Amino acid sequence: MTVTVRPFTPRGTVTAPPSKSAAHRLLVCAGLAAGESVIENVPACEDAAATLRCLTALGAAVTRDGATVRVRGTDPATARAAVLDCGESGSTLRFLTPLCLVGENEQTLTGSRKLLSRPLAVYETLCREKGLAFRLTDGALTVKGPLSSGAFTVPGNVSSQFVSGLLFALPLLAGDSTLSVTDPVESRPYIDMTLAALRQFGVTVRETAPNAWLIPGGQRYRPQTATVEGDCSGAAFFEALNFLGGDVTVAGLAPDTLQGDRVFSALAKRIVCERAPVDLADCPDLAPVLFAVAAANGGGTFTGTRRLADKESDRARVMQTELAKFGAAVTVEENRVRVTGGALHAPTEPLCGHNDHRVVMALAVLACKTGGTIVGAEAVAKSFPNFFELYSSLGTEVLSYGMDQ
Repeated sequence: MTVTVRPFTPRGTVTAPPSKSAAHRLLVCAGLAAGESVIENVPACEDAAATLRCLTALGAAVTRDGATVRVRGTDPATARAAVLDCGESGSTLRFLTPLCLVGENEQTLTGSRKLLSRPLAVYETLCREKGLAFRLTDGALTVKGPLSSGAFTVPGNVSSQFVSGLLFALPLLAGDSTLSVTDPVESRPYIDMTLAALRQFGVTVRETAPNAWLIPGGQRYRPQTATVEGDCSGAAFFEALNFLGGDVTVAGLAPDTLQGDRVFSALAKRIVCERAPVDLADCPDLAPVLFAVAAANGGGTFTGTRRLADKESDRARVMQTELAKFGAAVTVEENRVRVTGGALHAPTEPLCGHNDHRVVMALAVLACKTGGTIVGAEAVAKSFPNFFELYSSLGTEVLSYGMDQ
């Protein structure tokens, strides 16, 4: 899909979409509970659909009525051999892989080529050390348990999703386990979100030292009724408009949220008002929109950017390419990005979304200043399918030209 955004001054109120991160966690817990759980306000995005599809493949019973999802959980230890289609969802792949190791039957997780190329070495090493099957091809990951309880250590600077995946699975094993995460631990807020979901579903995990947990075995998830909270990651794109001359209020965010991306406004103020460097190690998903804010406000320096290469796109590099079309320069180093702002101008060629939802939305946000045409805009369906509908409600007409060829 190609969209064209005309220059405008955004004004109005929008409601934050449901949190994809929270939805994944609640749905996984519901999929492991012995009984029926009801999860409200589930986003209608591709990544949440992937998690529901994979839970069904493992044996859970799922019914959806609008934003309400009913899940009758399953025991992954008894799951039949199946194929789990993760689509393009990294959370789905990394959360579900340890659950596929709980039972004795071979399980195959599939997804896009880009998804299967993202780092999985943490699980590969674990399986090798535990003597379990781990076979990765261009289009599939095949694993086979059963995983035994014990001591687990994983690096903290790859992705917190590996930690969350093990936290979901280890309580189901027969014996007690320990899980330690080595420094530096990045994206700790997302681990906290997983721990909160486990507590909500009656699972006990005790932190015995910083980033080290004791997980008693033989536990069972208890069914719950829960509501997915508003998404700070999606809200950031609308909050960003206030740093680009707009006047936008974002409703529907919980003031006590654990989401790491709750810090967006504070970081944007740090860039615009304080001209101070910003560390993205705990909130890498904010990188594209913060780069856009920096480009429109004289530039900015970002650290903790190494992991941006392992997202849906190489986000630092693709934002370097796309921001250049607005007249902004970006320097990409190993773990640092510098954005040099200036007098932005309307792009003289189409902007490319690079099949990355957050890149598309960041470019659309910046285009409120100059206008612009974005090719590949359908990528927003991964996390925020009605993004352009809400965006246009703030005072502009977003022109859509159908699917790209």
